[in-house]
Amino acid sequence: MAEAVYLLCVAMSTGCAIVLMRMYARRRTPLLLWSSLCFVGLALNNLLLFVDLIILPQVDLSVARAATGAVATLLLVIGLIWSEE
Repeated sequence: MAEAVYLLCVAMSTGCAIVLMRMYARRRTPLLLWSSLCFVGLALNNLLLFVDLIILPQVDLSVARAATGAVATLLLVIGLIWSEE
């Protein structure tokens, strides 16, 4: 059951990233760019979680997961700070 939840999280964050990228391509709003980059990082973070806990439980990927989550959050914070709207 946990595997399904992890995969749904990957799918949802990837879907959000795709929708945000498509909207950025239409409107060219900088906050959409930063938000889509954040969700790409969150999708990668969720994928690493799945790999870490399900596929390769003997390998510790917690540092890589923490780093991708921090970078994704930092991208959104940068976008919010530089937003002029």
